[in-house]
Order: sequence, then structure tokens, then C-alpha cells
Amino acid sequence: MSLPTRTRHRALALAALSLTLAACGSDAMSGMDHGASPAAATSPAGTAPGGHQGHRMPGADAAGTPASDAPAAGTPAGTAPGLSAERNGYRLTGATGTLTAGAPAEYRFAVTGPDGKPVTAFLTDQTKRMHFYAIRSDLTGFQHLHPEMAADGTWTAPLAALTAGTWRLYASFVPDSGAGRGTGLVLSRTVTVPGEGAAAAAELPAPTGTATVDGYTVTVAGTPVAGKAGELEVTVSKDGKPATDLQPYLETFAHLTAFHAGDQAFAHLHPEAKAEAGGAGGPTLAFHAELPAAGDWRLFLQFQTGGQLHTVGLTLRAG
Repeated sequence: MSLPTRTRHRALALAALSLTLAACGSDAMSGMDHGASPAAATSPAGTAPGGHQGHRMPGADAAGTPASDAPAAGTPAGTAPGLSAERNGYRLTGATGTLTAGAPAEYRFAVTGPDGKPVTAFLTDQTKRMHFYAIRSDLTGFQHLHPEMAADGTWTAPLAALTAGTWRLYASFVPDSGAGRGTGLVLSRTVTVPGEGAAAAAELPAPTGTATVDGYTVTVAGTPVAGKAGELEVTVSKDGKPATDLQPYLETFAHLTAFHAGDQAFAHLHPEAKAEAGGAGGPTLAFHAELPAAGDWRLFLQFQTGGQLHTVGLTLRAG
């Protein structure tokens, strides 16, 4: 082979090798972990990329879920419980995004399944098919309701009068049909209540282990660690004496719900034992506590005595 021919062949081989190395380098870069993938960074919490937006109720907001229904800035998608209107294909649809201040309201909503149709089959959880919560953005005005469902899958929650501001509404349920059958979900949406004082926020009370309501003193013992299962011990007393007259409420002697300061993430702290029908409980109750994030949480304990439901709030800090 002549020298020019060998030189030409060597140049062709070097060019082919350069192309091969460039392709390998591209593949290597695409396989590197640079953090969250673009899909994870742009998809709403709990929503698979490319997932459908679900069925819209008659009169529902045409724009879909408001931006405020997504997790707060800095909260990784899918890690803040209860801060998304859609999860695993199930979607919470509300008929309105605005309610009137100072007056009771009937809030109508539905849950659609992965097929886009309203879900009408729900399992019972603590004696109810649906637990519905409302809380203002400053974690005041807590309401816990058990709405009724119409045959078409529309629920109606009878909200007590709301103060002006932004409120988050949570639906906690367990589907009895579809791909998510038997799995508990908490979905939420926000509503605006226009009026004077809408922008004013109450200061979150400092963390404390004691609070009072209707003459009862509630003490919470335990230091939760974010992301780890633990136990909180709740003791109820009245006039300095142990309260042993707690009546069954939702299959237990007390119900405990928590909301994270800042983003309003939701946590239901489950009681360790059920209440026997007709029995009396107290003064000490144990709850399984697993708070997903560090920081301050506003806890709302509900218990019943003499046929009256008591609700007390206190702030607890998770390390």
C-alpha cells in the first residue's frame, strides 16, 4: 500500500474513533445522576408525567388546580402529604374556588378515579367513608367534618362560617374500587374567602405540651423525630384530677390531626387502641406519631365527654 493510501486510511480510522468516543460520552452524560429528572421537577406532586387531569364537576373551575394547590416552594414533589389535588390518578375536584366570609357554606366536591369518572365506592375508615378538614393558611379555624355523598359521587361538606383569607380543604378517604382500592389517600384544594383582614395572619402559638379547653387540661408527652415512627402520650385531666369519662368518638377515645407550619402538610396521628362501644376511657391515651417533616406542627385533639365534642389545639415541634 502506498504512503498516501495508508495516510488516508489512518485519517478515516481516526475520524471513526472520534465519532465513537463522542457517542459514548453523550450516553455516559445522559446516564449520570444530576439530581431530579426534568419530569420529576415539573410534574405536580403525586402526578405521573403525562397523566390526565381527571373529570371536572359541573361548575368546577375551568383552569383546573390552582397553583396554590401544589406543594409550597422548596417542598419536593410527592413528599408533602395532603398538598396535592391529585395522587395516584385520583383527583379532588371542587365546584368553587371562592366562599363567602362570615356565613356557613355547603362546599361540594367529588373524587375522580384513574378512569376519570367520579368514585362512588369508599371503604369505612374510623366509622366514616369521608373525613373532611378545613384550616386557614395560618393554621387557625380548624374544622373536621363528615360530609354526605349523593348517588352521582358528589359530596357536600357543611362548613361553619369562615374568616376572610386562604383556606385549604382536605379530603381523607380509602377507595373501594379501581387501582387504588384499599389505599388511604389525602387530597386537598385551596379556596379564597374575600373580605377585610384576608391578608392578616395570626401568629403561631409557641410549642408547648399543655393546652386547655372547656375546663379540661390536655398534656402531650413525647418528642417526635421527622420521618421516624414514634409515640405520643396524651393525658386528659379536669380540675386537677384524671379524666376517666372520655366517650368513644370515631372508634377511639380521641382523634388527633396535625398540620405543618408553613406549607400545611397533613398528618393523621393514629390511636394505638380502639374504644369499646359504651365504655369509658382516659386519662392517658397513646398515639402512633410519624410526622414527615421537621419544624412546628399544629395539633388538634378531639375527644368527647357527656355527649359534647371538645377540640383543643397546641403546637409541637418535630426534630
